[in-house]
Amino acid sequence: MLNRVCIIVVMFLAFSVHVIGQDSGVVIHLWANGAPGFENKKDEPEQAKDWWVRNIHNPSVTYFAPPKGTATGAAVLICPGGGHRNLVYKSEGVEAARFFNSIGVAAFVLKYRLFREEKSPYTIDNVKQDAIRAMRLIKANATTYGVDTARLGIMGFSAGGEVVSWIAYDANKGNPQAIDPIERMDAHPSFQILVYPGPLGIPEAVVGPSAPPAFLVAANDDACCAAPIVTLLQKYRDAHASVEIHLYAKGDHAFNMGKRSPLLSIQNWTKRLEEWLRDFGYLKPKA
Repeated sequence: MLNRVCIIVVMFLAFSVHVIGQDSGVVIHLWANGAPGFENKKDEPEQAKDWWVRNIHNPSVTYFAPPKGTATGAAVLICPGGGHRNLVYKSEGVEAARFFNSIGVAAFVLKYRLFREEKSPYTIDNVKQDAIRAMRLIKANATTYGVDTARLGIMGFSAGGEVVSWIAYDANKGNPQAIDPIERMDAHPSFQILVYPGPLGIPEAVVGPSAPPAFLVAANDDACCAAPIVTLLQKYRDAHASVEIHLYAKGDHAFNMGKRSPLLSIQNWTKRLEEWLRDFGYLKPKA
């Protein structure tokens, strides 16, 4: 009984930092007292203007719920890009979340720490820590948010695709003895969506038969990020793992959700994503 009370107290503390904002989403900080080892930076304010967010010292996810009565139980953790110097929060975060909400999928937009920002004290390991913690947090509170953990995926744009690659191919099993119940969860995604992902991590990714099913999309004239998905495609084929790729002739980099592109193919790439999600049963009606 005492252990159960302790768990409830810990969960309450972890979620006592909810605030409303960010385009009507609910902000949930990953750690109640700030990121481990950097607690003293927790209250430093973020900087945001137009399309970007910077100065992230208290990493969080912003929860966007699908309209009432439409939830399927599926959910996606979204990792915006920005070269690890900033986050393209609106067009690669909020807009993506709204798309998922429109098809009954809950969305969580991750604000991770930026290791390339000027004078940043962070490393790649801190970014990986944020993504793992976010997946665990969602799973630990799946009932609260109506999430089916068997249909919890992860999505990354550009640098955010690198974040995905750093956690998608490891089991990232939790510690069953952890005092914090969130840390007992595994962080393995059910599927992954990579949108013009950056080159860090993906060429070195070790893909096995149990790798999460992958949806890959980029433009062939993207000098930065067409090659990574071609490399990853071959790794998936060699492992006999499930993969779908859409490599468009034109579109360059950073076409986001396709809304601002003059190209019909790019404008409609999210339709291909919805078809993939439906074909694989991720959008089946909630039990």
